[in-house]
Parts: sequence; structure tokens; C-alpha cells
Amino acid sequence: MQSHQQYISDHIETFQSELFEFLRIPSISTSPEHFEQMREAAFWLKAKMLDSGLQASIHQTPGHPIVLGEWKQAGANAPTVLVYGHYDVQPPEPLDLWNSPPFEPEIRDGCLYARGSSDDKGQLYLHLKAAEAFLRGSGNLPINLILLIEGEEEVGSPNLLPFIEDQKDLLSCDIALISDTGMMAPDLPSILCSLRGLAYFDIEVIGPSSDLHSGVYGGPVVNPALALAQILASLQDSKGRITIDKFYDDILDWTPQAKDQLQKLPFDHKAFRKSINVEPCGGQEEFTILERLWTRPTCEVNGLLSGYTGDGAKTVLPSKAHAKISFRLVSNQTPERTEELFRRHVEKVTPKGVQVRIEHLHGGMPWQAQLNDKLKSAVDTAVMKIFEKETVIAGEGGSIPIVRDIETVLDSPVLLLGFSHPGCNLHAPNEWFPVENIEKGIRTIAHLYQEFSLMDGNR
Repeated sequence: MQSHQQYISDHIETFQSELFEFLRIPSISTSPEHFEQMREAAFWLKAKMLDSGLQASIHQTPGHPIVLGEWKQAGANAPTVLVYGHYDVQPPEPLDLWNSPPFEPEIRDGCLYARGSSDDKGQLYLHLKAAEAFLRGSGNLPINLILLIEGEEEVGSPNLLPFIEDQKDLLSCDIALISDTGMMAPDLPSILCSLRGLAYFDIEVIGPSSDLHSGVYGGPVVNPALALAQILASLQDSKGRITIDKFYDDILDWTPQAKDQLQKLPFDHKAFRKSINVEPCGGQEEFTILERLWTRPTCEVNGLLSGYTGDGAKTVLPSKAHAKISFRLVSNQTPERTEELFRRHVEKVTPKGVQVRIEHLHGGMPWQAQLNDKLKSAVDTAVMKIFEKETVIAGEGGSIPIVRDIETVLDSPVLLLGFSHPGCNLHAPNEWFPVENIEKGIRTIAHLYQEFSLMDGNR
């Protein structure tokens, strides 16, 4: 049989074509209208797992299915590696800001543009093809492998933790590996050592029973949109500090050693500014941009809706006003405590004449890696063979709520190693993934599986 690396060389064009198929499926978990497309994506994955030589199964949940791939024939002395990923994607709106249709993959200037190309279809696919290269190329894997792929990451993974708890023995592993993150720079492979947590809320300000004529009723009737604006404006001061009482009390600061390492990381301020086309002057100025992104909590307004927003004019006094608000949390903060403090603050600042309803939609705990020298060495060796550089340790401002759950329930270290580049437009129009990292990622993961098999102390 041929080597797994030769198999990758011989099939890389096929791999890319298959990835295009996967990306064409609009697997949008937030929309009930895409229920059938979610099932289509799950069964597409199952079929590809079987084609790759893995055992595969679909597990129904109260929401969208979980897809499980397995190969456990490496023996009891070989490590078991669990790979987590998700096949659901963010909604593509606003569609008019895309330069090509979000579910029609297109390559331009070395970038693969499509919704899900980086988050996370494109990256989970790398693991599937690395496994295929071993099983179809050389006949076996050097490790026992589990692929755990869910369809609800973008809505907070409500059914994954119960599944992991129920299937704890089946999912038992020595290492959990996740590629749902990115690289510090295009030529700088990165292991993520921290994730911010999340608390996400829907807030509704309720006034009169229906929209009113702003001339007939304006003045004595409190405008819910203005009331909401007052509430939102009260959440931060002019220096970017969150003004909710006791919000910062529980935070555990990074160690001096970790802060020192953070200061040594390369950060291109000009490239960062260019990628977002705005000066990054938000947040607390006494902290660096990387500190603001990784070590400090945030409060963001994610959406607003009230009154008339169509063409032309309509002089209404709206009956309701809505906002979506999220808090990114750091070490030792919890979604539950954040909800308590947020509700207390809103109650204190809400004007008379309106009522407020707050719904806590979902959340997740912040996380810091328990990275040992053996794991770091294995990753560095694998990455060096393809990228010719060792990894750097970095943080991440986003959230992957299930990471902490996997670590806790399965009692396994979690390794976050991704291959997307900065500015890949995650959750935004024109999401993309570097085409060269399709092959580089597959090859690196294949080397990593081999390095895991050589580590001391495996079960």
C-alpha cells in the first residue's frame, strides 16, 4: 500500500472538490427553515466517514444530529484522540455584502470564500481527510480516533453536554483536539491557551400596547426605543469600562509569566486596523489590544430593532424595542453571575413608563488550557515538518463553550490548533480559508497523529 502522505498528494484535488460539496449545504442551525439542510449535512458527513474507512453513526438529539466517527483498532497501548468539530454555520446575512454567494464556494487570490470555510466545516474536514489518508493509504491509523461532530455550536451546543455525559465511556480519550481556531499570523502556527466565556441576552423594552402616532402621543408617552438607548448607554463609560456594579470583582488576572509571554508575541497593529477598516480604539486604553482581546471582558450590542426601519418616513412611537447583548467573560467569571448583575443593573436604570423583559439565551464558561510539555513538543514536531516553524502560545477572544465541558467530563487535556488566518471574516460576509492550508492542514494533522502515538505515558 502507498504511504498516507503520498495518498494526500494523489487525492488533494478530490479533497478540495468534496469540501466544496460540503460548503454548498446551507447548514444554518439558528434557522428552523434549514432543518432539512442540517440533516443533509449530518448524513453527508456520515457517508464521507464511511468512505474514509471509519465507522460512523448518527445520534439524534432534541435539536440537530450529532455525527460520530470511530476507528479503535490501534490497540490498548495507543492513545485515543477525540476530535471535536461542528457542521453548523452562522447565517450569511447581510447577503449584499458578499462578493460571491455564501454557499457557492469560490477561490480568489488563494482564498476559499464560503460560509463555513473557516468556521468550522473547512477545518473539521482536514481531520477527516487525514484519517482517510492513513486508512486508505497505509491501511491503519497510529492512534485510536473518535470524531465528534455536532450541529449546534453556533447556538450554544445545548444538546452536546448531555450527550457527552451519557456517552462518557464511548468518548473516553487521552487527548481532545479541536481545530475551530486560527493562527496568530499567516506564517505563525498557534496553540490557543485561553478562550473567553459568553453570556448572551435578549432584552425587550415594552411600552404602549401598539405603535402610536408620534405627534398625537409623543411627549407624555415614554418611547421604548429611547428607553432602550438609555439602558444600553448606561452599560459602559466613555473610557470603555463596563459600569455594571461588581462586574469586575471575580476576575482572576493572568500570571506575570503569561503576561510577559503575551507582550513578546508579534502583533501588527497596521494589519489589524486594515483588516477591520477602523481604528481599534475601543475598550480600556490602559490595556494593549491583545490584552483587550484575550484577557478582558466585554459588553457588546449585537443587534437592535424598533419602530419603522423601511424606506421613507413613518412617524411612529414604537410599542417595543429589542436588543441582543453579549458579554465576553474571562477567568473566574460565570454566565450565571453575569446574568444576576446584568438584571440588577437594568432594573436600576430603566426609566419609568416602560417594562423590561430579559431572556438569557445561552452562555459558556471561560477556559484556560492545561498544556503540558509533552503535548507542546508533539505539536511543535508535527508543525515544524510542514510549516518549518514551532508554534506560539496565543489566546482567543471568542468562545467555544464545549471546550471546558470536554475537559471536565472526559478528564482529558484539550488542544486547540487551527489553520485559518487572521481576518478570515468569521461570522461575517466573505468568510474565507487559505487554500494552501487545506493541504498543509491535512499533512500537519497526519504528522500530529503520528507524534501522539509516540508520546510516553499513553494508556
